[in-house]
Amino acid sequence: MSAPLDLPRWADTVLVPAISVVAAFLVAGLVVLGIGENPLSATRYLLQGSLGTGEGLGFTLFYMTDFIFVGLAVAVAYHAGLFNIGGEGQATLAGLGIALVLNNLTFLPGFLLIPLGILGAAAFGAAWAAVPGYLQAKRGSHIVITTIMFNWLASVLIVYLLVNVLREPQSMNPETRAFPDQSYIPFMHEVFAAFGIEIPASQLNLTLVLALAASYFVWLLIYRSRLGYAIRVVGSNPTAAVYAGISPARIIIVAMIISGALAGGLAVNELMGYQHRLLLEFTSGYGFVGIAVALMGRAHPVGIILASLLFGILYQGGAELAFEQPAITRDMVVVIGGIIILFAGALDGLFRRIVAHLFTRQKLARA
Repeated sequence: MSAPLDLPRWADTVLVPAISVVAAFLVAGLVVLGIGENPLSATRYLLQGSLGTGEGLGFTLFYMTDFIFVGLAVAVAYHAGLFNIGGEGQATLAGLGIALVLNNLTFLPGFLLIPLGILGAAAFGAAWAAVPGYLQAKRGSHIVITTIMFNWLASVLIVYLLVNVLREPQSMNPETRAFPDQSYIPFMHEVFAAFGIEIPASQLNLTLVLALAASYFVWLLIYRSRLGYAIRVVGSNPTAAVYAGISPARIIIVAMIISGALAGGLAVNELMGYQHRLLLEFTSGYGFVGIAVALMGRAHPVGIILASLLFGILYQGGAELAFEQPAITRDMVVVIGGIIILFAGALDGLFRRIVAHLFTRQKLARA
């Protein structure tokens, strides 16, 4: 994900992914054409459903919020040379942390309960990620294997707790009781209404602001702090890090803790901002989408925000597209997302070399 020497950072972060996405949509258009549908109409429905109405835009930004958090989680670990694919499990445990805090501190006012719920999510997500980090740093257990295992462990644990421990006795649904009203993160349409501005109602809530703040924090951490420098050195060359007096084991554990805490933001958005209770499978696979978001965004916060917006458009616009053109099912939308991931990941080097070649020719022409 690091930029080549002859390619500016902005080009590697924005231009190369943009070319990859355009190429992916061209190929996806051929797939849509192959099933007898008009790709231009499909694109119009996709964009209209996600950006063409206030409600659609709200849902797009809601999904975008989830993807920002998990994309940042993957990115921080990636800078340390780690491939954290445990965002699903870390967000699941973060949801457990939220439920335990909010449903046991119901006597607190909202201005205390909301921050404590967010801290509970971060703490549980960080703790769940710290174990694979420790196993990688101290025992040599590969982070990919352990985070996959911890995804399944989190899934089994949350099922057991919701069915046997946390479920309301009078309810048959595997979910906790509703969180106290004062712990709800306000919806964005409610916030705007308080200022006399009417916008369509949607799931979008103030967690979007928290996601953008987290993006700025990650930028400061990775590119403007000593810890971030140490993380990047360990990710680039652990041997050189040792000679520089940096402990790779310590950095690996710290990076995974930060990564898990960021993944907890998904639970904040879904549970404190929308569902208002802990329930099964609230992560909906978003933790895995975060891997694609981080890859496409070059593990840079700006790129992650843009990639999150793209996948938010696909998720929301895909529902509208499947409704307007039934031949293009939600599975077909998943295929389109897969093509984008293929072009942004496996074929990334091809587009980077093309762009680098064009920049080199431009420099030679100026000389």
